[in-house]
Amino acid sequence: MFMSDHTLNEEAVLAALRRVVDPDLRKDIVTLNFVKDLKIDGHDVSFRIELTTPACPVRDQLKDQAVQAIRETIPGVNEIHVEMSSTVVAHASAQRAAILPGVKNTIAVASGKGGVGKSAVTVNLAVALAQEGANVGIVDVDVYGPTVPTMLGVTDRPKVHHQKIIPVEKHGIKLMSIGFLVDPNTAIIWRGPLASGAVKQFLSDVDWGELDYLLFDMPPGTGDVQLTLVQTIPLTGAVIVTTPQDVSFNVARRGIVMFQKVNVPVLGVIENMSYFLCSNCGHREDIFGHGGGKLIAEEMGAPFLGEIPIHISMRIGGDTGNPIVISDPESEQSKIIREIARKLAAQVSIRDMTMEAEPSIHAPLVHLNVPGQS
Repeated sequence: MFMSDHTLNEEAVLAALRRVVDPDLRKDIVTLNFVKDLKIDGHDVSFRIELTTPACPVRDQLKDQAVQAIRETIPGVNEIHVEMSSTVVAHASAQRAAILPGVKNTIAVASGKGGVGKSAVTVNLAVALAQEGANVGIVDVDVYGPTVPTMLGVTDRPKVHHQKIIPVEKHGIKLMSIGFLVDPNTAIIWRGPLASGAVKQFLSDVDWGELDYLLFDMPPGTGDVQLTLVQTIPLTGAVIVTTPQDVSFNVARRGIVMFQKVNVPVLGVIENMSYFLCSNCGHREDIFGHGGGKLIAEEMGAPFLGEIPIHISMRIGGDTGNPIVISDPESEQSKIIREIARKLAAQVSIRDMTMEAEPSIHAPLVHLNVPGQS
Protein backbone atom coordinates (compact mmCIF):
# COMPACT_ATOMS: atom_id res chain seq x y z
CA MET A 1 0.00 0.00 0.00
CA PHE A 2 1.33 3.45 -0.94
CA MET A 3 0.70 6.54 1.08
CA SER A 4 0.53 10.17 0.12
CA ASP A 5 3.28 12.46 1.35
CA HIS A 6 1.08 14.04 4.00
CA THR A 7 0.07 10.71 5.64
CA LEU A 8 3.33 10.35 7.51
CA ASN A 9 3.87 13.30 9.81
CA GLU A 10 4.75 14.03 13.40
CA GLU A 11 1.14 14.15 14.56
CA ALA A 12 0.42 10.74 13.06
CA VAL A 13 3.48 9.17 14.66
CA LEU A 14 2.70 10.64 18.09
CA ALA A 15 -0.89 9.48 17.79
CA ALA A 16 0.37 5.96 17.10
CA LEU A 17 2.78 6.06 20.03
CA ARG A 18 -0.03 7.06 22.39
CA ARG A 19 -1.11 3.43 22.11
CA VAL A 20 2.06 2.39 23.96
CA VAL A 21 1.42 2.44 27.71
CA ASP A 22 4.05 2.06 30.43
CA PRO A 23 2.61 -0.77 32.58
CA ASP A 24 4.09 0.64 35.80
CA LEU A 25 3.26 4.32 35.37
CA ARG A 26 -0.02 3.49 33.56
CA LYS A 27 0.27 6.31 31.08
CA ASP A 28 1.26 6.35 27.44
CA ILE A 29 4.83 7.21 26.49
CA VAL A 30 3.82 10.45 24.76
CA THR A 31 1.96 11.78 27.79
CA LEU A 32 4.93 10.77 29.96
CA ASN A 33 7.19 12.80 27.63
CA PHE A 34 9.33 9.76 26.90
CA VAL A 35 9.41 10.39 23.13
CA LYS A 36 12.36 12.58 22.13
CA ASP A 37 14.04 13.75 18.91
CA LEU A 38 11.29 12.60 16.56
CA LYS A 39 12.41 12.90 12.93
CA ILE A 40 10.77 11.96 9.65
CA ASP A 41 12.93 11.52 6.57
CA GLY A 42 10.84 10.55 3.54
CA HIS A 43 9.14 7.30 4.59
CA ASP A 44 11.61 6.63 7.44
CA VAL A 45 10.96 7.43 11.10
CA SER A 46 13.45 7.82 13.94
CA PHE A 47 13.02 8.83 17.57
CA ARG A 48 14.35 8.21 21.04
CA ILE A 49 12.47 6.76 24.02
CA GLU A 50 13.93 8.20 27.22
CA LEU A 51 12.98 6.06 30.21
CA THR A 52 13.15 6.92 33.90
CA THR A 53 15.80 4.30 34.68
CA PRO A 54 18.39 2.30 32.73
CA ALA A 55 17.15 -0.75 34.67
CA CYS A 56 13.62 -0.53 33.27
CA PRO A 57 12.12 -4.06 33.33
CA VAL A 58 9.94 -3.36 30.25
CA ARG A 59 12.58 -1.58 28.17
CA ASP A 60 12.52 -4.03 25.25
CA GLN A 61 8.76 -4.43 25.48
CA LEU A 62 8.17 -0.69 25.05
CA LYS A 63 10.54 -0.53 22.08
CA ASP A 64 8.81 -3.43 20.31
CA GLN A 65 5.35 -2.00 21.03
CA ALA A 66 6.38 1.41 19.66
CA VAL A 67 7.51 -0.09 16.35
CA GLN A 68 4.38 -2.24 16.16
CA ALA A 69 2.07 0.71 16.86
CA ILE A 70 3.56 2.73 13.99
CA ARG A 71 3.42 -0.22 11.60
CA GLU A 72 -0.21 -0.94 12.43
CA THR A 73 -1.52 2.61 12.19
CA ILE A 74 0.56 4.32 9.48
CA PRO A 75 0.76 2.44 6.17
CA GLY A 76 3.86 2.46 4.01
CA VAL A 77 6.48 3.35 6.63
CA ASN A 78 9.89 1.99 5.68
CA GLU A 79 12.61 2.10 8.32
CA ILE A 80 11.79 2.73 11.98
CA HIS A 81 14.81 3.47 14.15
CA VAL A 82 14.21 3.61 17.90
CA GLU A 83 17.01 4.58 20.29
CA MET A 84 16.54 3.72 23.96
CA SER A 85 18.01 6.00 26.62
CA SER A 86 17.31 6.87 30.23
CA THR A 87 17.50 9.69 32.74
CA VAL A 88 16.76 8.66 36.30
CA VAL A 89 14.10 10.84 37.87
CA ALA A 90 15.11 12.53 41.10
CA HIS A 91 13.09 12.24 44.29
CA ALA A 92 11.81 15.78 44.69
CA SER A 93 13.09 17.05 48.03
CA ALA A 94 14.70 20.37 48.81
CA GLN A 95 15.93 18.97 52.14
CA ARG A 96 17.62 15.99 50.47
CA ALA A 97 19.06 18.17 47.71
CA ALA A 98 20.65 20.49 50.27
CA ILE A 99 22.43 17.62 52.03
CA LEU A 100 23.09 15.32 49.06
CA PRO A 101 22.95 17.68 46.08
CA GLY A 102 24.01 15.17 43.41
CA VAL A 103 22.03 12.17 44.68
CA LYS A 104 18.69 11.55 42.98
CA ASN A 105 17.27 8.71 45.11
CA THR A 106 18.01 7.36 48.59
CA ILE A 107 16.93 3.83 49.47
CA ALA A 108 17.20 2.10 52.86
CA VAL A 109 17.73 -1.67 52.69
CA ALA A 110 16.55 -2.95 56.05
CA SER A 111 15.59 -6.07 57.96
CA GLY A 112 13.79 -6.64 61.20
CA LYS A 113 16.44 -9.12 62.40
CA GLY A 114 20.00 -10.09 61.65
CA GLY A 115 21.13 -13.11 59.67
CA VAL A 116 18.81 -12.70 56.68
CA GLY A 117 21.57 -11.79 54.21
CA LYS A 118 20.61 -8.12 53.96
CA SER A 119 24.13 -6.90 53.20
CA ALA A 120 24.63 -9.50 50.46
CA VAL A 121 21.33 -8.44 48.92
CA THR A 122 22.30 -4.75 49.13
CA VAL A 123 25.66 -5.33 47.45
CA ASN A 124 24.29 -7.46 44.64
CA LEU A 125 21.38 -5.09 43.99
CA ALA A 126 23.78 -2.15 43.82
CA VAL A 127 26.10 -3.93 41.39
CA ALA A 128 23.16 -5.11 39.27
CA LEU A 129 21.87 -1.52 38.99
CA ALA A 130 25.36 -0.32 38.07
CA GLN A 131 25.61 -3.02 35.39
CA GLU A 132 22.42 -1.61 33.85
CA GLY A 133 24.14 1.77 33.53
CA ALA A 134 23.07 3.55 36.73
CA ASN A 135 25.41 5.52 39.01
CA VAL A 136 25.17 3.81 42.39
CA GLY A 137 26.57 4.23 45.88
CA ILE A 138 26.29 2.32 49.17
CA VAL A 139 26.37 3.72 52.69
CA ASP A 140 27.19 0.87 55.07
CA VAL A 141 25.65 1.99 58.35
CA ASP A 142 25.29 -1.48 59.84
CA VAL A 143 27.08 -0.29 62.95
CA TYR A 144 27.68 -3.64 64.61
CA GLY A 145 28.42 -5.67 61.48
CA PRO A 146 29.88 -3.52 58.66
CA THR A 147 30.52 -6.23 56.04
CA VAL A 148 30.04 -4.37 52.75
CA PRO A 149 33.78 -3.58 52.27
CA THR A 150 34.54 -7.30 52.47
CA MET A 151 31.69 -8.21 50.12
CA LEU A 152 32.93 -5.69 47.54
CA GLY A 153 36.58 -6.64 48.01
CA VAL A 154 37.55 -3.16 49.22
CA THR A 155 40.94 -2.84 50.90
CA ASP A 156 41.55 0.89 50.39
CA ARG A 157 40.39 3.59 52.73
CA PRO A 158 38.61 6.83 51.76
CA LYS A 159 40.66 9.98 51.25
CA VAL A 160 39.90 13.60 52.05
CA HIS A 161 39.91 16.31 49.40
CA HIS A 162 38.93 19.95 50.03
CA GLN A 163 37.54 18.97 53.45
CA LYS A 164 35.26 16.36 51.90
CA ILE A 165 35.56 12.60 52.26
CA ILE A 166 35.93 10.84 48.90
CA PRO A 167 34.20 7.45 48.90
CA VAL A 168 36.06 4.32 47.82
CA GLU A 169 35.04 2.87 44.44
CA LYS A 170 34.88 -0.81 43.52
CA HIS A 171 32.91 -2.73 40.88
CA GLY A 172 31.40 0.57 39.76
CA ILE A 173 30.04 1.30 43.26
CA LYS A 174 30.93 4.23 45.51
CA LEU A 175 31.18 3.13 49.13
CA MET A 176 31.37 4.58 52.60
CA SER A 177 31.28 2.25 55.58
CA ILE A 178 31.26 2.39 59.34
CA GLY A 179 34.00 -0.21 59.01
CA PHE A 180 36.37 2.46 57.67
CA LEU A 181 36.19 4.27 61.00
CA VAL A 182 37.19 1.46 63.34
CA ASP A 183 39.86 -1.19 63.80
CA PRO A 184 38.48 -4.42 62.26
CA ASN A 185 39.82 -6.37 65.24
CA THR A 186 38.02 -4.18 67.77
CA ALA A 187 34.43 -4.56 68.89
CA ILE A 188 32.24 -1.57 68.06
CA ILE A 189 30.73 -0.48 71.37
CA TRP A 190 28.83 2.68 70.56
CA ARG A 191 25.90 4.34 72.21
CA GLY A 192 23.14 5.66 70.00
CA PRO A 193 24.38 9.26 69.64
CA LEU A 194 27.80 8.13 68.37
CA ALA A 195 26.27 5.86 65.74
CA SER A 196 23.82 8.58 64.75
CA GLY A 197 26.66 11.07 64.40
CA ALA A 198 28.50 8.75 62.01
CA VAL A 199 25.38 8.45 59.85
CA LYS A 200 25.05 12.23 59.66
CA GLN A 201 28.73 12.56 58.74
CA PHE A 202 28.28 10.10 55.86
CA LEU A 203 25.53 12.36 54.53
CA SER A 204 27.00 15.81 55.04
CA ASP A 205 30.78 15.30 54.81
CA VAL A 206 31.08 12.90 51.87
CA ASP A 207 31.42 14.02 48.26
CA TRP A 208 29.11 11.53 46.57
CA GLY A 209 29.11 13.31 43.22
CA GLU A 210 26.28 12.43 40.85
CA LEU A 211 24.36 9.29 41.83
CA ASP A 212 21.10 7.83 40.57
CA TYR A 213 20.68 5.57 43.59
CA LEU A 214 22.30 5.69 47.05
CA LEU A 215 21.56 2.51 49.01
CA PHE A 216 21.84 2.41 52.80
CA ASP A 217 22.74 -0.98 54.27
CA MET A 218 20.97 -0.61 57.60
CA PRO A 219 21.61 -2.42 60.89
CA PRO A 220 18.88 -4.88 61.92
CA GLY A 221 15.95 -3.63 63.92
CA THR A 222 14.27 -0.27 64.40
CA GLY A 223 16.71 1.77 66.47
CA ASP A 224 18.68 5.00 66.53
CA VAL A 225 20.38 4.63 63.15
CA GLN A 226 17.07 4.12 61.35
CA LEU A 227 15.48 7.08 63.09
CA THR A 228 18.49 9.33 62.47
CA LEU A 229 18.45 8.54 58.77
CA VAL A 230 14.74 9.18 58.20
CA GLN A 231 14.87 12.39 60.24
CA THR A 232 17.95 13.72 58.43
CA ILE A 233 16.92 13.20 54.81
CA PRO A 234 13.62 12.30 53.17
CA LEU A 235 14.17 8.80 51.81
CA THR A 236 12.79 7.80 48.42
CA GLY A 237 11.79 4.57 50.09
CA ALA A 238 12.81 1.40 51.90
CA VAL A 239 13.30 -2.23 50.93
CA ILE A 240 12.67 -4.96 53.50
CA VAL A 241 14.74 -8.16 53.33
CA THR A 242 13.35 -11.23 55.06
CA THR A 243 13.55 -15.01 54.99
CA PRO A 244 10.64 -17.46 54.65
CA GLN A 245 10.31 -18.71 58.22
CA ASP A 246 7.74 -17.41 60.69
CA VAL A 247 10.23 -15.74 63.05
CA SER A 248 11.51 -13.51 60.23
CA PHE A 249 7.97 -12.89 59.03
CA ASN A 250 6.89 -11.44 62.36
CA VAL A 251 9.97 -9.24 62.74
CA ALA A 252 9.77 -8.00 59.12
CA ARG A 253 6.27 -6.74 59.85
CA ARG A 254 7.68 -4.48 62.59
CA GLY A 255 10.24 -3.05 60.18
CA ILE A 256 7.55 -2.20 57.66
CA VAL A 257 5.39 -0.60 60.34
CA MET A 258 8.33 1.55 61.49
CA PHE A 259 8.88 2.99 58.01
CA GLN A 260 5.18 3.56 57.56
CA LYS A 261 5.04 5.48 60.86
CA VAL A 262 7.80 7.85 59.71
CA ASN A 263 6.23 8.37 56.26
CA VAL A 264 8.80 6.37 54.29
CA PRO A 265 7.18 4.34 51.50
CA VAL A 266 8.09 0.66 51.37
CA LEU A 267 9.27 0.03 47.82
CA GLY A 268 9.15 -3.71 48.22
CA VAL A 269 9.88 -6.91 50.11
CA ILE A 270 12.61 -9.37 49.10
CA GLU A 271 12.64 -12.94 50.36
CA ASN A 272 16.27 -14.06 50.67
CA MET A 273 17.38 -17.68 51.23
CA SER A 274 13.99 -18.50 49.78
CA TYR A 275 14.88 -22.05 48.80
CA PHE A 276 17.92 -24.26 48.26
CA LEU A 277 19.17 -25.12 44.77
CA CYS A 278 21.41 -28.18 44.54
CA SER A 279 24.65 -27.42 42.69
CA ASN A 280 24.72 -30.87 41.08
CA CYS A 281 21.16 -31.56 39.99
CA GLY A 282 19.35 -28.24 40.38
CA HIS A 283 16.79 -29.77 42.75
CA ARG A 284 14.84 -27.20 44.77
CA GLU A 285 14.18 -27.67 48.45
CA ASP A 286 12.33 -25.22 50.72
CA ILE A 287 14.53 -25.74 53.76
CA PHE A 288 13.28 -22.61 55.57
CA GLY A 289 9.67 -22.92 54.46
CA HIS A 290 8.24 -20.89 51.61
CA GLY A 291 6.15 -17.84 50.87
CA GLY A 292 6.72 -15.74 54.00
CA GLY A 293 8.06 -12.75 52.06
CA LYS A 294 5.17 -12.67 49.62
CA LEU A 295 2.66 -13.10 52.43
CA ILE A 296 4.04 -10.20 54.48
CA ALA A 297 4.11 -8.00 51.36
CA GLU A 298 0.46 -8.76 50.62
CA GLU A 299 -0.56 -8.25 54.24
CA MET A 300 1.21 -4.89 54.51
CA GLY A 301 0.27 -3.64 51.03
CA ALA A 302 3.85 -3.55 49.73
CA PRO A 303 5.18 -4.80 46.38
CA PHE A 304 6.82 -8.22 46.43
CA LEU A 305 10.07 -7.91 44.48
CA GLY A 306 11.12 -11.55 44.37
CA GLU A 307 12.75 -14.62 45.90
CA ILE A 308 16.52 -15.20 46.01
CA PRO A 309 17.58 -18.85 46.52
CA ILE A 310 20.34 -19.87 48.89
CA HIS A 311 23.40 -21.15 47.07
CA ILE A 312 27.07 -21.66 47.88
CA SER A 313 28.14 -19.24 45.13
CA MET A 314 26.40 -16.39 46.97
CA ARG A 315 28.51 -17.12 50.05
CA ILE A 316 31.73 -17.48 48.07
CA GLY A 317 31.08 -14.23 46.22
CA GLY A 318 30.59 -12.37 49.48
CA ASP A 319 33.69 -13.83 51.09
CA THR A 320 35.95 -13.12 48.10
CA GLY A 321 34.69 -9.64 47.26
CA ASN A 322 33.19 -10.74 43.94
CA PRO A 323 29.38 -10.46 44.10
CA ILE A 324 27.63 -13.28 42.29
CA VAL A 325 26.22 -10.94 39.63
CA ILE A 326 29.87 -10.39 38.64
CA SER A 327 31.46 -13.77 39.37
CA ASP A 328 28.66 -15.89 37.87
CA PRO A 329 26.43 -13.58 35.80
CA GLU A 330 24.59 -16.40 34.01
CA SER A 331 23.60 -18.25 37.18
CA GLU A 332 19.96 -18.52 38.18
CA GLN A 333 20.70 -16.42 41.28
CA SER A 334 22.20 -13.59 39.21
CA LYS A 335 19.27 -13.56 36.80
CA ILE A 336 16.85 -13.35 39.72
CA ILE A 337 18.82 -10.54 41.39
CA ARG A 338 18.93 -8.52 38.16
CA GLU A 339 15.18 -8.93 37.76
CA ILE A 340 14.63 -7.78 41.36
CA ALA A 341 16.91 -4.76 40.72
CA ARG A 342 14.80 -3.83 37.69
CA LYS A 343 11.60 -4.16 39.70
CA LEU A 344 13.10 -1.98 42.44
CA ALA A 345 14.10 0.66 39.87
CA ALA A 346 10.56 0.56 38.52
CA GLN A 347 9.12 1.15 42.00
CA VAL A 348 11.47 4.11 42.49
CA SER A 349 10.30 5.57 39.17
CA ILE A 350 6.66 5.10 40.14
CA ARG A 351 7.33 6.85 43.43
CA ASP A 352 9.20 9.75 41.82
CA MET A 353 6.76 10.22 38.93
CA THR A 354 3.58 10.08 40.99
CA MET A 355 4.51 11.50 44.39
CA GLU A 356 2.56 14.44 45.69
CA ALA A 357 4.14 17.65 46.95
CA GLU A 358 6.48 16.89 49.81
CA PRO A 359 5.16 17.92 53.26
CA SER A 360 7.13 20.47 55.21
CA ILE A 361 8.07 17.86 57.83
CA HIS A 362 9.11 14.55 56.37
CA ALA A 363 9.21 12.34 59.42
CA PRO A 364 7.95 12.91 62.95
CA LEU A 365 10.66 13.06 65.57
CA VAL A 366 10.75 9.94 67.67
CA HIS A 367 12.77 9.93 70.87
CA LEU A 368 14.07 6.77 72.50
CA ASN A 369 14.59 6.59 76.22
CA VAL A 370 17.83 4.67 76.57
CA PRO A 371 18.95 3.86 80.13
CA GLY A 372 22.06 5.81 81.05
CA GLN A 373 21.73 8.13 78.07
CA SER A 374 20.91 11.78 78.56
